[in-house]
Amino acid sequence: MPQPEWGAAPPTALITGGAGFIGSHLAEALLDSGADVYAIDDLSTGSIENIEHLKARERFHYMVDSIMHVPVLAELVDRCDTVFHLAAAVGVRLIVESPVRTIQTNIRGTEVLLELADKKKKKVVIASTSEVYGKTVRVPFKEDDDLVLGPTVKGRWSYACSKAIDEFLALAYWKERHLPVVVARLFNTVGPRQTGRYGMVLPTFVTQALNGQPITVFGDGRQSRSFTYISDVVWALMKLAECAGAVGEVFNVGQDVETTVEDLARQVKAATGSSSEIVHIPYDQAYEEGFEDMPRRVPDIAKLKRYIGYEPKVQLPEMIDRVVAYERRRRSPRRDGASLPQTRSDPSMTLSRISGR
Repeated sequence: MPQPEWGAAPPTALITGGAGFIGSHLAEALLDSGADVYAIDDLSTGSIENIEHLKARERFHYMVDSIMHVPVLAELVDRCDTVFHLAAAVGVRLIVESPVRTIQTNIRGTEVLLELADKKKKKVVIASTSEVYGKTVRVPFKEDDDLVLGPTVKGRWSYACSKAIDEFLALAYWKERHLPVVVARLFNTVGPRQTGRYGMVLPTFVTQALNGQPITVFGDGRQSRSFTYISDVVWALMKLAECAGAVGEVFNVGQDVETTVEDLARQVKAATGSSSEIVHIPYDQAYEEGFEDMPRRVPDIAKLKRYIGYEPKVQLPEMIDRVVAYERRRRSPRRDGASLPQTRSDPSMTLSRISGR
């Protein structure tokens, strides 16, 4: 399948969370469009492995550091024309197990970034999430729908709440201080380099199927999701960054085709040729007692189509095939007899570094 036409790119872009799944793909696309790219990531959920292939590119610069390190982030913001703010604590498992980290990373990190961007009025594209819609049963979700969140005693909703605050804060900066911001609510982005460690369902199913392990479906499997391939998401983020009319607006970025988690498991099993059994695990056992999930998560993407002509190109069967092929390549021996790297991150890498080559 041919690669999408990326279109114009900012001369210099900063990606927070640049070594993450989405950030690394965005960095690659921006470089291909001729941009200079700066990436910052503390590797808490990202991986240096994701950007290994970009290190030799002249226009790529990366730093292993936290966005809470204000002097470092200030310098990077000053160097760029546009900021893609992807750094966040993500994944259901991480949210349940580390709620303090989730709230602090998402809210404080965004607050620091917006403060710095406001000084020079740098455009900021904020990656938000479909989670902000909460428990609403009205589908498809529209950008101006009410948000229906669960009680504060259930930590599962801390992520949705923190990202909603990010949105409120970003839009407040636009309305009060005229900082150009765009909010993109992402719906279940999937593709190569995504890890299942924090609860992402497709890489988890693919890994289980290839390992011959049971494919674990949480709950009854009737909950539905709308999956979007990484190249479609990256294209949308870049187009939103260059669209003047998108400033001050919120956009759903995803596909409006929904699939149950049970059906996803069946499709993965068929695509891998696996003999794995599909088993159901109660939410209480998978996460925590009283865990609440969203029964359906389907975006209305009419606004995104209207503003940037968005049409998702990759459908779910091809998404699954590409992720399966990627995981098989990772497992295959190299010519020198060694296996491809299996680690997702290296916690020992704590020194800040910036590289232009």
